[in-house]
Amino acid sequence: MAVFDTPEEAFGVLRPVCVQLTKTQTVENVEHLQTQLQAVSDSALQELQQYILFPLRFTLKTPGPKRECLIQSVVECLTFILSSTCVKEQELLQELFSELSACLYSPNAKKPAAVSEELKLAVIQGLNTLMHSAYGDIILTFYEPSILPRLGFAVSLLLGLAEQEKSKQIKLAALQCLQVLLFQCDCQDHPRSLDEPEQQQLGDLFASFLPGISTALTRVITGDFKQGHNVVISSLKIFYKTVSFIMADEQLRRISKVQAKPEVKHRVAELMVHREADWVKNTSDKLAILIRKIIECVSVHPHWKVRLELVELVETLLLKCSQSLVESAGPLLKALVGLANDESPEVKAQCNKVLRHFANQKVVVGNRAFADILSESLHSLTTSLPRLMNSQDDQGRFSTLSLLVGYLKLLGPKVNFVLNSVAHLQRLSRALIQVLELDVADVKIVEERRWNSDELSASPKASATRPWNQVQRRYFRFFTDERVFLLLRQVCQLLGYYGNLYLLVDHFMGLYHESMVYRKQAAMILNELITGAAGLEVEDLHEKYTERSPEELREVVASILEEYTSQENWYLVTCIEAEEGEELMMKQSGLQAITSATHTCQVMSFPAFSKPSPTICSMNSNIWQICIQLEGIGQFAYALGKDFRLLLMSALYPVLEKAGDQTLLISQVATSTMVDFCHACGYDSLQQLINQNSDYLVNGISLNLRHLALHPHTPKVLEVMLRNSDASLLPLVADVIQDVLATLDQFYDKRAASFVSVLHALLAALAQWFPDIGQLQEQGLEKEGIHSHHTSALLETSTSAEDIERFVQSYLREKDIAEGSILDFDNEEEELSVPLKMDENDAGPDVEPPMPVQIQIAKDVMERCVHLLSDKNLTIRLKVLDVLGLCVVVLQSHKNQLLPLAHQAWPSLVHRLTNDDPLAVLRAFKVLQMLGGKCGDFLRSRFCKDVLPKLAGSLATQAPISARAGPVYSHTLAFKLQLAVLQGLGPLCESLDLGEGDLNKVADACLIYLSTKQPMKLQEAARSVFLHLMKVDPDATWLLLNQLYCPLQFIPPHPSLHPVQLQGATVQQNPYTTNVLRLLQELQYPSKAGSATWKEPPPFPASQKLG
Repeated sequence: MAVFDTPEEAFGVLRPVCVQLTKTQTVENVEHLQTQLQAVSDSALQELQQYILFPLRFTLKTPGPKRECLIQSVVECLTFILSSTCVKEQELLQELFSELSACLYSPNAKKPAAVSEELKLAVIQGLNTLMHSAYGDIILTFYEPSILPRLGFAVSLLLGLAEQEKSKQIKLAALQCLQVLLFQCDCQDHPRSLDEPEQQQLGDLFASFLPGISTALTRVITGDFKQGHNVVISSLKIFYKTVSFIMADEQLRRISKVQAKPEVKHRVAELMVHREADWVKNTSDKLAILIRKIIECVSVHPHWKVRLELVELVETLLLKCSQSLVESAGPLLKALVGLANDESPEVKAQCNKVLRHFANQKVVVGNRAFADILSESLHSLTTSLPRLMNSQDDQGRFSTLSLLVGYLKLLGPKVNFVLNSVAHLQRLSRALIQVLELDVADVKIVEERRWNSDELSASPKASATRPWNQVQRRYFRFFTDERVFLLLRQVCQLLGYYGNLYLLVDHFMGLYHESMVYRKQAAMILNELITGAAGLEVEDLHEKYTERSPEELREVVASILEEYTSQENWYLVTCIEAEEGEELMMKQSGLQAITSATHTCQVMSFPAFSKPSPTICSMNSNIWQICIQLEGIGQFAYALGKDFRLLLMSALYPVLEKAGDQTLLISQVATSTMVDFCHACGYDSLQQLINQNSDYLVNGISLNLRHLALHPHTPKVLEVMLRNSDASLLPLVADVIQDVLATLDQFYDKRAASFVSVLHALLAALAQWFPDIGQLQEQGLEKEGIHSHHTSALLETSTSAEDIERFVQSYLREKDIAEGSILDFDNEEEELSVPLKMDENDAGPDVEPPMPVQIQIAKDVMERCVHLLSDKNLTIRLKVLDVLGLCVVVLQSHKNQLLPLAHQAWPSLVHRLTNDDPLAVLRAFKVLQMLGGKCGDFLRSRFCKDVLPKLAGSLATQAPISARAGPVYSHTLAFKLQLAVLQGLGPLCESLDLGEGDLNKVADACLIYLSTKQPMKLQEAARSVFLHLMKVDPDATWLLLNQLYCPLQFIPPHPSLHPVQLQGATVQQNPYTTNVLRLLQELQYPSKAGSATWKEPPPFPASQKLG
């Protein structure tokens, strides 16, 4: 609260201070005055305004040099007074304005004075406060022609400070003061809007400053980015507000052709500008140059707020100066359109808002419609587009394409004016074709093969995003920035949405046919045209635009779909096949054999072929061609939605063919396309899609199998169906499977590989659809069996004299039975040999019930496998072995069918086990394990006679090699074969229930692998063999291990018994000790495997079977 509220009180306090300052101009006196002023109320200060200002103004006017600190103190004190009072006299306002401006000017040097930054800032703030303190309409009386020299001096002074000063604070203060001088201040002190005469008066006055203001501000705007974005934003705001005010169409429309004679001095009159037509034309041409410079610099400014201000500049100038700035309309539109895809969401949103406003308001620029200027700009851009796409870098391409997208958005349906020009359509299409060229030199695309077909199954609910966005990224020849590709897609979608779809599809289909070089690019463009034509992913600025009918869109899609799936465009060479009886270098051994099985396509020449082999680039190109067409079909489904059901019959079969393709990329894209079908047509899963259309698919497969030479990919369709369906499909495909088998019998020497893949899928599906119930029950009872075994083992750990007596008696009795000297056994045998009497009511022998469908199919397939096991192609043999194993799984509960087939397959299987590539041996051994587990006694003698000796010999031969080998040996095929045999021998011995002699062969062959010199995995596998031998013959196994190393001496429980001396008791620690101790511990305490400490075993092991 002020101390002095009345003018009288305030005058009494301030008079001596003012008198002292008038006599002596010092900083201390000025500061003393300012201190006293703070105790005076605003109303009292207003009454005494001119009295208090006198000593301060006198100090500024005093001739001679003055210290800067004194001037600064005076200016700050003036600013304080003006901020608390109002200037109500025009003369005082003008004089104070001149006096403050003169503080920064050196009369002798005739240029701005070199003063401190603090003084400059104080003067700028003083001018700003002075203009704000003008009372009411007094501010308008200030802007009269006579003020031109003084106002021009201040404007040039502020522009110089904004341009040349290094301090950002001074730059911003100067620009803010300039805004106030040019009547652009947005503060609440200037709330009244100007009427037309006032606007005319100010416009005529400010027109004199327009060249200097626009030129200086352009230099500031296009200056170094380091000056800060706020400086650029303020400069832009002053520029477009000044230009839009002086060049406003409304003002210029009222300007008379003859200039009225001003009532001012002659020299001042020369400064006046008459805004007649010639002046407007000349000024517009010069401003167009400055506007182009500003746009070029600001459109790429790193700060988004600067680019946002550029949008405001464009909108203001186009709306207010559309007639006067005709030459600038093109660059302004170009800038606005270029920012439509700005990376900043704020800039993009504001730009699209302005574009939508322009599109709806039908703005007229000059004498031409807005659309005509856009059309002309689009004509010009399409003419230079091929050159720009070829010469620019990625950032340049992004800017150019952003411009193209903006033009298309703004033109909307009127884009057809450009497309109807053949020359411009050709230039546009050539540019798109050129820039979309793919880089197809990557060998990985051809190398990646699909062997594990389980990945074919997919669910449409797995991902909510568009499936084609998940495809492997494409690499283009002429750009690497992903944003460029997104813009190219947007261009094509806009063309499809607004353009003549029939014209565009016909044109790009012509390019599709014209050359293989254009085919991939044309297909990509066609795909996006359809997506755009459906109105998907397109931002429409024209609300009244009517979309095309679904029937029209479906007709266009049907024509493209027919072209995509035609024979010459769908069945392209994607790899060098090994179907013609050629062996794909399978004679190599070791790791090379494994590598060759990956079916890698290489550029090599086959003398047997009449035509040259395809190159890597050509196969890559074909792969991408098929993938793009598959993606296109998925996009067609996405675009048509439920209407795609009418085209599903013609699209599903070819896509299923590609889903079964061996090229990984093609298979993945085809599977994604099927997911698109599910999305579009309302299917919940691929299984439902296939099941509900299986009748059509089965019919196509059946027909094409009759002409296999024309339709070699037919088996792949059935393979994919089987992998993505359930048991309900089997009745429908049963007849087709018989057709497949019949065709295999006919073309086994040419098409075996593709048919074997189908059979593998078939048997895998049958094994999944019809699991064996008995096997499931056995697995359920395993825990109970293990528990009872452990219980009995625990009961047998305590041995008494009676136990030993019973054991000896039992042993002697079994020995007599073996020698045939027991009559009771004969009587039992005779009783058992008495035939059972037939029931009189029994009609006769049992009639065998019909076999289930899956058993009959598995039986038929296994019969073919028997013959194909000896095929000369290793790849086929490996596949056949896999199929054979699945046949055994399916037939395991039907021994009447399995055993005869196992008998037939045995010779070929033995040949694979004993005389074939190591890969085949591995696979055949797995099949042998399956057969052993399911056939049991049926294979015992065959295994012991034909296989076991060679397996034992192989293990014995390889043992010294593996014992000396280093860590790299574990990666060799020989090691993998050893490991597989050791891991499988134990279960085989148990399932086949081998006799003592054969068990001894197995034990002798595996014994050496208990040495700690062997690789750890081989030791573990060898221990697993002996663990299984313990289950078959624990006594012999116990004795064998103790012969190798006996950890304890056995003392007879009774003196009448002779002491037992085992060979291993005299052996010192050896390489076998560790594994032998672990096995003996497992034999003694099976329920505590690997965890119990060693305890003394009983004198005699519990007898489960006499060896």
